[in-house]
Amino acid sequence: MSSDTAQDPGSGPVDETPMSRTKKIVWTAVVVVVVGALGFIVHDRIVSQRGGGSGFANPALRAGFAAPLAVGVAKVTRGDVPITIDSLGTVTPLATVSVHPQVTGPLIKIPFIEGQTVKAGDLLAEIDPRPFQAAVDQDQAQLQHDEALLDNAKVDLDRYKMLVATNSVAEQTYATQQATVLQDEATVVSDKAALESAKLNLSYCYITSPVDGSVGLRQVDNGNVVSAYSSTIAVVTQLHPMSVLFTIPEDDLTQVLGRLRQGDKLVAVAYDRTFTTKLDTGMLDFNDNEVDPTTGTLKLRAMFDNKTLQLFPQQFVNVRLTLDTLHDQILVPGSAVQTGSSGTYVYLVDEGSAPGANAASAGAPPFDDPPGAPGAAFNGHARRGGFGGRRFRGAGDFGGAATGPVHIVHVVYVTTGPSVGNMISIRSGLSVGETVVVDGAEQLKDGASVTTPGLDQPAALNQAAGSGSGTEQGSPQGADASQGGDASQAPAAAGAGSPSAAPRQGRGYGYGAGGAHAHFGAGHRHRGAAGPAGAAGAAGLPGSGTTGPGAASGAQPASQP
Repeated sequence: MSSDTAQDPGSGPVDETPMSRTKKIVWTAVVVVVVGALGFIVHDRIVSQRGGGSGFANPALRAGFAAPLAVGVAKVTRGDVPITIDSLGTVTPLATVSVHPQVTGPLIKIPFIEGQTVKAGDLLAEIDPRPFQAAVDQDQAQLQHDEALLDNAKVDLDRYKMLVATNSVAEQTYATQQATVLQDEATVVSDKAALESAKLNLSYCYITSPVDGSVGLRQVDNGNVVSAYSSTIAVVTQLHPMSVLFTIPEDDLTQVLGRLRQGDKLVAVAYDRTFTTKLDTGMLDFNDNEVDPTTGTLKLRAMFDNKTLQLFPQQFVNVRLTLDTLHDQILVPGSAVQTGSSGTYVYLVDEGSAPGANAASAGAPPFDDPPGAPGAAFNGHARRGGFGGRRFRGAGDFGGAATGPVHIVHVVYVTTGPSVGNMISIRSGLSVGETVVVDGAEQLKDGASVTTPGLDQPAALNQAAGSGSGTEQGSPQGADASQGGDASQAPAAAGAGSPSAAPRQGRGYGYGAGGAHAHFGAGHRHRGAAGPAGAAGAAGLPGSGTTGPGAASGAQPASQP
């Protein structure tokens, strides 16, 4: 008995373990089936949206995806294209002078203001001049003393000359006096040089600007003793004219040097670092005499008047050097040019409408969601519910007829030339006045159908019709079924109103191409004739569209928006 009792507790878990594993397997299978079903539904819906597959998605939905795409277009124009070379340059002043004292002494005056514009010769600093003035006076006195000795020596020489003629003095005495006069003359010359040096040192006490320009930060203050040629008072930089040094690749030397040898003046324009603001316009002035072997570039200098002081020393700028100008070139926006494996091409839009395209698009059936589907999508209106509440718009989006004429696009291979701004010159393949696609080309292929709202529709109608921003009026959910009205009483909006679907229990709607969208109470939907196109549909006004007869499921009519 004890052995049987000991085995009973252990026998329970052994029997429960297979059952637990079975439950896990069953639940795992259920989860896999649910996930697979959801994946199939999502995949089928995506395939249906893209116009492929044969899933349960509404055929009208697939027809909506097959509608012509709305693209942006531009006309082919003609204009001038400058041949330019762009390079990064540095603003380099023609003169940058560090002002140093040339004599040693204490500073007693600094009259300039930092950042001040000065002229050559304007006073920048003053050193105590008294010691130097004393030296000038001393040298002046020494000069006068030596000049007096020279004058006396000359008088003695004249006397000795007469006495030698009468043999009153020896020849040796006369020769000695001649040498004395020459010595005194040399002394006077030396005294004059010393006086000039003293005067020069005195002038160095008044430190002036050597060039026209702007004074930088002050490097020393009053009262400090400055040493000759070692201390710095300030830095003066010439601001105009101003030069910009930049480099060009050696591959462009032939064009640039050829124009310079012909005596042509090449225009250079300086821009800021973002290449958006024009700073100044100048002329190419000088080229270096050798190519830098480490970079393979040649250094050039362009001169600018810089009257507005937009060019600042050591500033980095972009330089655009114009070599030539091509006149009457065919131009298209750069966004129109596409690049493929076979070359460069554009999508050319046929001027006429595609045969039968507009009629087929206008007769496309509207959306007819399965019963119970949340919300509904209409041409140019917001859809609540399915597909995550996405807003569908006009031609080329989900559902609805194309607005405006439908065109066919063709691939045309072109040969491009130089560009100017956002325009590219076309050497062959296009003519002036033709229309090319500039927006939405990545969704196109040769022979695709497109609409060009910005080109075919008037501005006012283009803003209202097919804009994709529908206006909802009335109750979004409709009235209660007990108070529902006859959907046939709902006025249809004027404009290109699509006929309603076959009669079925659900919500009644009135809508048109203008973007108006009204909800009414629960009732029967009836097929009605499409209202005539008109601008009133853009405002959601009642149009001339009529609805078929039908019995309402409620006794009270729904409230009108």
